[in-house]
Amino acid sequence: MPDASTEDARTTQFTVRVVGYLALATGLGAVAGVLWWLWVTLPAYQLDSQGRASVSERDLTQFFAGDAWFCLLGLVIGVGLGVFGYRLLRDLGWPLVLVVVIAAAAAGLICWGVGYRLGPGEFTPRLAHADPGGSVPIALTLRAKAALLFWPLCAVTPVLLASSLGKDSEDPMPLLPRRGSSSGTSLV
Repeated sequence: MPDASTEDARTTQFTVRVVGYLALATGLGAVAGVLWWLWVTLPAYQLDSQGRASVSERDLTQFFAGDAWFCLLGLVIGVGLGVFGYRLLRDLGWPLVLVVVIAAAAAGLICWGVGYRLGPGEFTPRLAHADPGGSVPIALTLRAKAALLFWPLCAVTPVLLASSLGKDSEDPMPLLPRRGSSSGTSLV
């Protein structure tokens, strides 16, 4: 039976790993928010001389490009968080799934928040103060809020695949070792 100091040290070690992992996830979320802001080309409404705003058909397709870039970042960072989380925290057991899901969801929310803050801001006040003949870019935000769920999905997938398809540490050892073919004997 392990003594209390060994158990306390093990608990402290897991706590440090989990906190470090969550800190890494939040940092990656902030970096992803900056990348999202840099990569997305925001379409703009054009104002005519009478103050009416319109957007071209080509720019309409760009409305969803922001969500696509957000999901692409979620795929890369989510899978990375899942693989790293499994390698770092696999001894945690089933709570690993919760830690990875929470970390990826936090990273996605931080990415969204950072990208929105770096973007041009709320659309309606900018449109109200725009001059006729000018253009007003849309806000950098998610149009499909379900894209936030894509980050945890991508992160938990490698964990679930590795835990279900990988070697199980709780498998019993065989009673008899396997015979190798190197003994030179044949049963023919």
